[in-house]
Amino acid sequence: MTGPTTRDLAVPGRALAVGAHPDDIEFGAGATLARWAAAGCEVSLLVCTDGSKGTWDPDADLAALIATRQDEARAAAEALGATGQVVFLGVTDGELENDRATRSELARWIRVLRPDVLLGHDPWMRYRLHPDHRAAGYLTCDALVAARDPHFFPEHGIAHHRPDALLLFEADEPDHAESADDTGLAAKVAALESHRSQYESTMFITDDPVASAAEQARFRAEVRSKLVDAGAWAGVALAERFRLMPTDR
Repeated sequence: MTGPTTRDLAVPGRALAVGAHPDDIEFGAGATLARWAAAGCEVSLLVCTDGSKGTWDPDADLAALIATRQDEARAAAEALGATGQVVFLGVTDGELENDRATRSELARWIRVLRPDVLLGHDPWMRYRLHPDHRAAGYLTCDALVAARDPHFFPEHGIAHHRPDALLLFEADEPDHAESADDTGLAAKVAALESHRSQYESTMFITDDPVASAAEQARFRAEVRSKLVDAGAWAGVALAERFRLMPTDR
């Protein structure tokens, strides 16, 4: 893979990251958001689904899990240094669709929060299995188009807004890098580890008192390795990969 075409946007005044589930944003762009937040950017996070499928326990109390995952998402935002809002659309996990109502709500939040940079999943990533990730990516792109033009959803009663840039994480064909450092890496790891309900099913960290320390160390090493790989691609020590999309086409 050739290196990025561009690297390191100017630190935005405001950024809004959209994820399908709690923890998706942190996996995709945690170090970037932490660096921007430390530089004074107002970072907001928007989570599309309620995270209610995020357990392997068939007898889980799903209402309690939803509340837990919201608390974890807020804690993760704090770990990133985010000072903006943490928004939950509350769509049932696994049932997210790029329908008019959901697109309208996301466009409304773009108009309310008025980000200079919008971030989201790459909906064109090949062989993506999870439907929520695909839907969230298309929702982000389509809601941006709606938010930027005054004749979409005039019932919002809010001035239209066009972000300066759209960064897609988990990109199938990345062409942009955002540099990271050890502080950003530590913030990314801390944010991810705020999602304790996902230790078993996503991070493969068990409750076993002997094994868990080694499993946590393995998870942290995996997170660092991905930033090292992206950094080698970008010509820096650590980085995160994105597809940089124009917002005026």
